[in-house]
Order: sequence, then structure tokens, then C-alpha cells
Amino acid sequence: MILPGLTDIHTHMREPGGTEKEDWSSGTAAALAGGITTILAMPNTNPPTINRETLGIALKIAKIGARCDYGLFLGAGETNAEELPNIAKDAVGLKMYLDQTFGPLKLDSLNARLDHFRNWPRHKIISIHAEKDNIMSSILLAGMFDRPIHICHVSLKDEIEMIKAAKENGIKITCEVTPHHLFICREDIAGREKEFEVRPHIAERSDMNALWENMDVIDAIATDHAPHTPAEKSSDNPPPGFPGLETSLPLMLTAVNDGRMKMENLIEKMYTNPNRIFGIPTQPDTEIEVDTEASWEIRGKDMFTKAAWSPFEGWKVKGRVIKVILRGKEVFSNGKILVEPGYGLNIAKKEEV
Repeated sequence: MILPGLTDIHTHMREPGGTEKEDWSSGTAAALAGGITTILAMPNTNPPTINRETLGIALKIAKIGARCDYGLFLGAGETNAEELPNIAKDAVGLKMYLDQTFGPLKLDSLNARLDHFRNWPRHKIISIHAEKDNIMSSILLAGMFDRPIHICHVSLKDEIEMIKAAKENGIKITCEVTPHHLFICREDIAGREKEFEVRPHIAERSDMNALWENMDVIDAIATDHAPHTPAEKSSDNPPPGFPGLETSLPLMLTAVNDGRMKMENLIEKMYTNPNRIFGIPTQPDTEIEVDTEASWEIRGKDMFTKAAWSPFEGWKVKGRVIKVILRGKEVFSNGKILVEPGYGLNIAKKEEV
């Protein structure tokens, strides 16, 4: 089957500052192997992407290393609400962290949140890491300022129901769900909780089921690809996050094969809606070829991500990427990356700041 090149609106390339976990070359190779031809990268790197200087650093690194097309988020901080609009044209959106996760960007100040909502350009999306009550406060801000927001990695029944109610009442809100929140629940990982440390946490089976039951409310499937080394994940204090770029499409194709969703819904949530929400231009002469009948077993050691492990280790899936063509060039075929670092284009169309 031929599908459009997919878009992942939530990834962490770990460069600069964490190249032992991932870099732009390895991370975008993983994306292509997963049928993803555009990624959007989050700002919680080291240093975080929060001003003109750090955005310039991040753009130069991405330009050298990216094998697929890409866009960068800027990070909302306590004191940068006035500066960011001046460089917004070089970013795909603003990321606000309202709950604790990996990195230093948690935004505690209500005044800072208000300033970002006032100042960030209205035609650029605000993407928010918000859990539980912070989703409600984000909905309130979206209503107050009458501007669109996007909620990342929804994981709980109460959260998806809040978002559903907000949509029904005219709030300009979209949301994403990760494959790990769709396919793994706490019951599945009993005794292995440290290994499955992630933000938001793996939830109850009732929460997982509620996500499937409200699939029409979910706008996008996004990986939140957040690699760490096997040594880090097996330590006494493992950082939160999973690799996901190479397993997202196979897992969702398996769901299609199992009758849990239709292929048109998969395309809508992994291509059409992500591109619409973030204003991502169509890639010319781009497509992926998948074998929807191919059954195989997920093995981290066979992946392109530096993480070399997966929370879905040993899972049997049905559906595999065979070939990827990006802008007329064959970039992946039968398990091999065929394009060099630097082939990817910045979708903001401005490489220098």
C-alpha cells in the first residue's frame, strides 16, 4: 500500500547536549525507517531552545544532521515572552511545559503563561505539556485569548473527556496521543515500573480504553520520541521517555489489521491533521510503501535510534515500511537508509537566524 510521508509533531532529537542518547542523524534515520518524512523537534535540549542564540545553534545542527524534513519549537520560559515573537518565523510553534518532565523548562509562573498567550503570534500554535488540572487551566487560557492550543500526549480518561467538552463548546483545541499510552497500561508493567518511566505516566487500563473510545476526539498520533540510553533506563533513577519513531506506524497498522481503527483514520491522524494544525507544507513527490501483511517482531537492536531498545520489545506487529521516497529521492528501502545527513529541509524555510 502507498501512503503519504507521515508527520510526527512531537520528537526529541537530544542534540545539542545529549548526543549519547540521539542526534539529528540517527534520529531522522529512525524517522525514515518508520515512514515519517517530517518531524517537529522539542526545545528541551541542553542548552534549551529559548532565544535567538540557542535557536540559531539548534537550526545549524539540524541543517547538518537531518535526513528528513524538520521544524523546531521554541520553549516558553519565565522571562522570554517578549523576545520570542521576534524569532517566531523560524519556529513551528511555542512549547509550554506546565508539568514536570525531562529538562529545565517547567513554567510555574501564571503571569509568564499569560504573557506568552498575549505575545506569541496568533497564526503560530501553542503546544502544551499539560496534565490533569493544567489541561483545564490551558483550556481557560485558550478561551480567554480566543486562540488555538494543542495538548500533548493525553493519557487519562478525565483529560480526553475535558478536551471533548472544550471542543463541543467552541474552544480552539486539538490534542495528540502516543502509541505507548494507547497500547500499554499499568497492569502490563507490574514489577517493571522503573523501566517504563515516562511523562505522563503509563495509566490505568480504563484510561487506555477511554482513549480508544474517544478516537474521534484525538487529532493526532505523535510518538513523543524521547530516547535515553539502556544504562540510564536500567538505573535506580531512570529518566522519563521512550524511543518511538520506528514503532509508531507498525503499531497503528496492527490496530488497523485488528479492526480497531480504519486506514483513513490512521492517515488523518498521522498526516492530514498534523500538517493542518501546524501549517506544514505538502512535500512534493513524497510517499511511503508499506506491506500491510508483513508480520515481524520489534527488536531494539535492529533499530536506527541510538537508544537501541523499545518499550515494545518482543511485540509482534503486522505492517512494515518497505520504501520511503522523499521529494523524489529514494531515502529508505528494505531496511537501509539511502540518504546522507543534511538532506532534510527546514519547513520554516529559513535556515539561518
